[in-house]
Amino acid sequence: MLRRQFLEALGGATALPFFSPLRAEAAEAANLTYGLPAGAYGVGQMGTLPGKRPLIEWTARPPNYEAPLSAFATPFTPNDLFFVRYHLSGIPPQIDLQQWRIAVGGEGVATPLQLSFQDLQRDYEQVEVSAVCQCSGSRRGLSEPHVPGVQWGLGAMGCARWRGPRVKDILAKAGIRPGAVEVVFNGADGPALTTTPDFVKSLPIGKVMDENTIVALEMNGAPLPHFNGYPARLIAPGWTGTYWMKHLISIEPVSKPFDGFWMKAAYRIPTGMFPTVQNFATQQNEMTTPITEMVVNSLITSPAEGARFRVGEPVTAAGLAWDGGYGIRSVVVSTDNGASWREATLGEDSGRYAFRPWTYRFTAAGPGSQTIRARATNRLGETQVETLIFNGAGYHNNVVRPTTIVIA
Repeated sequence: MLRRQFLEALGGATALPFFSPLRAEAAEAANLTYGLPAGAYGVGQMGTLPGKRPLIEWTARPPNYEAPLSAFATPFTPNDLFFVRYHLSGIPPQIDLQQWRIAVGGEGVATPLQLSFQDLQRDYEQVEVSAVCQCSGSRRGLSEPHVPGVQWGLGAMGCARWRGPRVKDILAKAGIRPGAVEVVFNGADGPALTTTPDFVKSLPIGKVMDENTIVALEMNGAPLPHFNGYPARLIAPGWTGTYWMKHLISIEPVSKPFDGFWMKAAYRIPTGMFPTVQNFATQQNEMTTPITEMVVNSLITSPAEGARFRVGEPVTAAGLAWDGGYGIRSVVVSTDNGASWREATLGEDSGRYAFRPWTYRFTAAGPGSQTIRARATNRLGETQVETLIFNGAGYHNNVVRPTTIVIA
């Protein structure tokens, strides 16, 4: 089903209206990540979208809203605090499930399908995958030198329990033809101008046929929030959020590499720059390759930057670690700005694609300041870096970050 057909079914027009966000008070500095460009503190502010608690608003049209640090107090991010990322401003104001369909078709299937929400619930096994969705440009604002784009801090990510049918089961019912090399996914959001390329993405056939790649109908046991892709979105666990197509309306296997703008020109990194295992061979060339899996990373969620403690007071450092799906092997913590490191205690393992919580207890030294660092290592032996692997798009920033507390 083409987007035009979809919009006509809703009684809409080519460009759908956009929700006007309800602005809140300007953000306090504590709500923004420290270390951003000076100008970012005059741009980022707390704002709300329908169905959401206040998030850090970077742009209203299209909506790009970052989760505050408080959203990561638990390993699963609440739906109403989950970050929002769009490239295009033509977002459906509402979707009628009685008319909404996912079209499975094109040259790569024997039997084209038009799947309703009920079809997806009733006719396919429902599986649950716990996985981190992270914007490819998460922490872009911390690049040095600074790069253009949304100046994301630490909160362009979230972890949820996603539930729905496997994409490979949907394709099996449609009868996928031999020779398919990629599958193309499209969503109901679109550009405001006809000259702007539609946001359409493809995945290699191997990733699509992975049992963990699903069409999510639920998020943390509830329907997807509108601004996180209602009524259905693609889940590609371990890979960055650029592939997690929202408001999904079409699935199309193809026998040659898809050459849309958002594949051939955007979301690409220098070939061989990062130690990723899963590459996108059909889209790769000698110079660049599409960004794929997330790199190993961690976040200190408490104590907060500038938190005050008394000399000799017990302190619990806590946070989260994650990677592209190989699993977290260890987190080490330094309380002396990297001079020495000690093993943190890992919390519950909710699955290899999910956030892994960790804690480390120590006694506040002092008086003065004390700098805490955390460094994660995955089961492949990949470790966070101390020096930024710079690229012009600000992707894959997994530099070990300090949190400084005050001892008085």
